[in-house]
Amino acid sequence: MADTAKPKATGKTGSRRRAARPNAGPDFSGEQPKVLLDYYRQMLLIRRFEERTAQAYTQARIGGYCHLNLGEEATIVGLMTALQERDYLFTNYREHGYAIAKGIHPRRVMAELYGRSTGVSKGWGGSMHLFDTEARLLGGYGIVGGQLPLAVGAALAITYRGSDEIVMCQMGDGTTNIGAFHESLNIASLWNLPVVFVVINNYTGMGTTVERSSAEPELYKRGSAYRMEGVRVDGRDVLAVRDAAATLVERARSEQRPFLLEALSYRMKGHSVVDPAKYRTKEEAEEALANDPVAAFEAQLTEAGILTEEAKQEIAESVRAEVADAADFAENSPHPEVSTLFDYTYATPVANESRRMPADPVFAE
Repeated sequence: MADTAKPKATGKTGSRRRAARPNAGPDFSGEQPKVLLDYYRQMLLIRRFEERTAQAYTQARIGGYCHLNLGEEATIVGLMTALQERDYLFTNYREHGYAIAKGIHPRRVMAELYGRSTGVSKGWGGSMHLFDTEARLLGGYGIVGGQLPLAVGAALAITYRGSDEIVMCQMGDGTTNIGAFHESLNIASLWNLPVVFVVINNYTGMGTTVERSSAEPELYKRGSAYRMEGVRVDGRDVLAVRDAAATLVERARSEQRPFLLEALSYRMKGHSVVDPAKYRTKEEAEEALANDPVAAFEAQLTEAGILTEEAKQEIAESVRAEVADAADFAENSPHPEVSTLFDYTYATPVANESRRMPADPVFAE
């Protein structure tokens, strides 16, 4: 077990577990400036994409439930950088940024949020069900913990085939309290499956703090019940997340066994777009904003002389244009044809499959 996040938790019920980011920035020695600027651009792209998503939701351009990655940008970029293109990713319903960082074009992600046929799930999945086999993003799941057994099954398939991909399975902190979490970790450990379980601990499962809902609030320790090594990392630090995730990913690949990674992160807004987060105190809301990973990374790069004012403006403008283009593409894309409603209910044809529409008679005449 390893805890690389600083400062450490207090463990007191109802207390906040981390102060604002210290002034000392990360060590950029050995890092390529071009790579660091790419990380920054990816993080800014996710931030602006999610802000535009929130705007579109309030304008009724996006329907259903909608959960944003605001505050998780460093965690997302660090995790996705650790994966190879051939590796598989399973996520919960807060996955827009993961899809973009996994290589799916923002146009296709935004079109899916708008429910258009050009979307990554052809308009039938929406915000919570992004899916792309080419990018090896296998969901997007609206049921809390629904992705865990499926991720374990994918890891079993990899082992059965004898290939060297790994599976990364992302979840929120609340998922660690449901049965599928324990069942999945147990089977993965018993069968030595190449899967890295990643818990995004933003301190609040919907409206309940981790300390109030988990007898063991240091969630990376949960794997010890299954003899699974766990690591905790500061999710605000893209380089720390990248390094911790890359180590576990490659160990899962070479050692053919599972690992558990906990990334401490802040959720800057409510649980979903429509959640006003009134369960947070004023101090807690200010704390979340004070731990903005995008602003912090921008300041660190600027102080290190890597991000110039000119480069910052160029990146900001290119990101703004890319997000605007994605929104325009979604707005002008067609809705799915009603006739395709049942086309993807099953992966393969099923005998006697019902394709009855709501207005159709129950029995054919």
